Amino acid sequence: MAKVMGVVNLTPDSFSDGGRFLAPDAALVQARRLIAQGADILDLGAESTRPGAAPVPAEDEIARLVPLIAEIRAQSAVAISVDTMKPAVARAAVAAGAEIWNDVTALGFSDDAPAVAAELGCGVVLMHMQGEPRTMQADPRYGDVVGEVAEFLSARAEAAMAAGVAREKIWLDPGVGFGKTLAHNLTLLAHMDAIVALGFPVLLGVSRKRFIAALDPVAEPADARLPGSLAAALAGVQAGVAALRVHDVAETVQALKVWDAISRAR
Repeated sequence: MAKVMGVVNLTPDSFSDGGRFLAPDAALVQARRLIAQGADILDLGAESTRPGAAPVPAEDEIARLVPLIAEIRAQSAVAISVDTMKPAVARAAVAAGAEIWNDVTALGFSDDAPAVAAELGCGVVLMHMQGEPRTMQADPRYGDVVGEVAEFLSARAEAAMAAGVAREKIWLDPGVGFGKTLAHNLTLLAHMDAIVALGFPVLLGVSRKRFIAALDPVAEPADARLPGSLAAALAGVQAGVAALRVHDVAETVQALKVWDAISRAR
């Protein structure tokens, strides 16, 4: 059964729940809630990567993340992922107890990122994004979105391994919603098996994404997109993705249990 990665955003401006968990106490309560609901991994982020988001200094990310990571690690053995593009933040997070570096730039933010990932020895999620958060949705274009995303991810995995990252530490994320139109997102989801076929575990993040509202305008605000999130997630599971990055852990865990039971009954 696919693993469930629960999201905790320590940001004032994330697209779905910006500001709700910025306070350390609120973030810790949310982390405990997601663990109780069945999250296999917690993904902690302190810089929003929503379309149009502004950068956050590394020292601010570290100040938000490290105390929470240390507190969670003191209370639970749950796997902890840090959602950051900055090697300095990843280094501080791993030192505090994180085990996975989830990078929307696929270790492309700085020249030393692949070497730092190898040095840390942590798991690494390499995500595809066309452009950068502030401009990625301005006018994304592809000749062959599936082929180009697959080629990019394969190249980044090779670069990571060339720098010393162990193959078994690498995960791929096609980056649904990151520099992609509705048509691009749907094509990627319809052909997710091509990403899975690259031979690395695939993390899929479709939870509450804007493309759902493009298909169903009543799906506003973002927390009204749970049914669409589950539909897209299960399409990914059918294609063989290894994990789902979600905001709604309890609901996703239940959907996966039912899906798995039906699959086993076949």
